[in-house]
Amino acid sequence: MKFRLLLVIALFWSGFVAVYAQDEPPANWFNLDPATDSVPGVGTERTYQNLLKGKKSRTIIVAVLDSGVDYEHEDLKEVMWVNADEIAGNGIDDDKNGYVDDMHGWNFLGNKNGENVNHDTYEVTRLYKTLKAKYEGKSVSSLSESEKKEYAKYEEYKKVVEEKRKDAEPKFANYSAVFDAVKSIEKQVGKDSITLADVKKVKAATKDKLQGAVTDILIQAMGSGATFNDIKAEVQELYDYYDKQLNYAYNPDYDSRAIVGDNYADVNERYYGNNDVRGPDSFHGTHVAGIIAAKRDNTIGIKGVADNVRIMSVRTVPDGDERDKDVANAIYYAVDNGAAVINMSFGKGASPEKEAVDKAVKYALKNDVLLVHAAGNDGKENDFENNFPHDKFKKKSLFGLKFAENWIEVGATNWQGGENSAASFSNYSKDLVDVFAPGTSIYSTAPGSAYKNADGTSMASPVTAGVAAVLRAYYPNLTAKQVKDIIMQSVTPVKEKVYQPGSEELVPFSQLAVAAGEVNLYKAVQLAGQTKGKRKWEWGSRDKKSNGKEAIAVP
Repeated sequence: MKFRLLLVIALFWSGFVAVYAQDEPPANWFNLDPATDSVPGVGTERTYQNLLKGKKSRTIIVAVLDSGVDYEHEDLKEVMWVNADEIAGNGIDDDKNGYVDDMHGWNFLGNKNGENVNHDTYEVTRLYKTLKAKYEGKSVSSLSESEKKEYAKYEEYKKVVEEKRKDAEPKFANYSAVFDAVKSIEKQVGKDSITLADVKKVKAATKDKLQGAVTDILIQAMGSGATFNDIKAEVQELYDYYDKQLNYAYNPDYDSRAIVGDNYADVNERYYGNNDVRGPDSFHGTHVAGIIAAKRDNTIGIKGVADNVRIMSVRTVPDGDERDKDVANAIYYAVDNGAAVINMSFGKGASPEKEAVDKAVKYALKNDVLLVHAAGNDGKENDFENNFPHDKFKKKSLFGLKFAENWIEVGATNWQGGENSAASFSNYSKDLVDVFAPGTSIYSTAPGSAYKNADGTSMASPVTAGVAAVLRAYYPNLTAKQVKDIIMQSVTPVKEKVYQPGSEELVPFSQLAVAAGEVNLYKAVQLAGQTKGKRKWEWGSRDKKSNGKEAIAVP
């Protein structure tokens, strides 16, 4: 039974709790088949049983650009990429790729002393801080026309940051007090397993108004089946959220970059960071990695989508917005070290150094590496100005392309299907989002050899990356563009109208994505088997003297 606590503390410490149970899908629903299991998964198990059994494949490296991966997880440790040209722990860059002891990948959010960035600001906060230093106190009439446009952006960013801080301040204060009350109750009871009877005793003895209100909430929630630890975790989640909003994400005075110690203004700087690919909070990246590649042939945990891959962890995303410089460098690193598929489950609303990211995307395109990107969780329609990164180049590529042909954008589907096929939180666009894939109640790996559910296009993207990895492993002559085209052409069509995310309007699925359907591995493998491959590049081949700037063509 799954419980979700909705805790609301008003100004006078009154509150209420609503606990409800909901039906749940099978834990492995994203791997099940719409035709044979009546669940809108991608058909992984059916594919291995009926189409790929006994077939040979080549090992594929999938780079996970994320918060970090727990490479010691019981279901991941055997599928982690190992840099065979590096000697672990000797403090020497044995393979001379510019990164010392990069055994499982690299961390662009740390320094050589082993310190790591955890929290970071949002991009809007960074832009506000930069423009505030330039325009605060200036008269608009004294500005040039180009400066007036920039000043208008300053005013826009200022409004966002100040309103967010104004909203977060009282909520952070409230939830701080509530969290303290919960911890105080725990201390008073003085044991690990706290019962409803224990809470009632605290209620009877307390004279504190806030603690009395909190015990009322606990009694009601625990009476409905929740445990004390369930509720404590929910309260801590709310506390952590507003702590992040106020003290980090929208705090223009917070500067995480001092930890890294790079020359942040130099977007061409490549060699900084450390080899701690797990980082301080690897939940997100570990969950993503498990969806793609959790060991399929053991008897523990879960089964990832792909059966012959190695996960390369490239730590790029803090608890806040990723930075363009780090994203670009993470792509370069992944390409140069052999990745055939790169998963990017992150995004933000502005990209001040988009050209640096574009340059790295073009590098991946030149080297035939597929980029899979999550569309975002705002329940909005994506365009080229409200969601980054995306596949449109600021300047045309060296091939004269305006768009990255090696890029696939992924929205999230719901396990219930039908009118609710599109997840209510998923971003969408009939022109910019390519496909949808399972993204709700996805059960996958979590740090410490644990397993948890998570929702998001962040989960739909690695499902799709896993499908792409299967195609690249079993059909290695397919180019990145061919793999993308096959995935889009082989979707399970959603023919009925669905609720448009963020609204109650029923629309054709064609209004939400270019390919009006859900990713289907079974159909994709069938189509791949009928497609003549055009691939001419060896992943990760590079001229050692050029520090990975050129790829080498192979026959």
